[in-house]
Amino acid sequence: MPGLLIIAHAPLASALKAVAEHTYPECEGKLEVFDVPPTMSLDEAVARGRELLQRVRNPEALIFTDVFGGTPSNAATQLADGVQVKVIVGVNVPMLWRTLCYSDPSLDDMVTRAMAGAVQGVMQV
Repeated sequence: MPGLLIIAHAPLASALKAVAEHTYPECEGKLEVFDVPPTMSLDEAVARGRELLQRVRNPEALIFTDVFGGTPSNAATQLADGVQVKVIVGVNVPMLWRTLCYSDPSLDDMVTRAMAGAVQGVMQV
């Protein structure tokens, strides 16, 4: 399974990891998170993201980030190559769970399932 890295404004990444491990305890070790503090520069965020990405790459990885245009997503896009490392912006719990509930998806399958989880998980009730 490709690795999974969440880069988000603090404390969202850690909170999503806690939710993921609550539901899928077996994901421990397959998921790294990075809570970007408000004072961190883009260069610092890229450097820290690169370190964490190396821990999860297998050799592929998917990076989730919270909002387009912020430091977390700007760092994530600098880490992505579009082939072995891809980025999805707008992380939410259904998206995360959808990527973790399959045993051995390809990177492209993870992207497809994450996008479907994100869209299908938002509804008016």
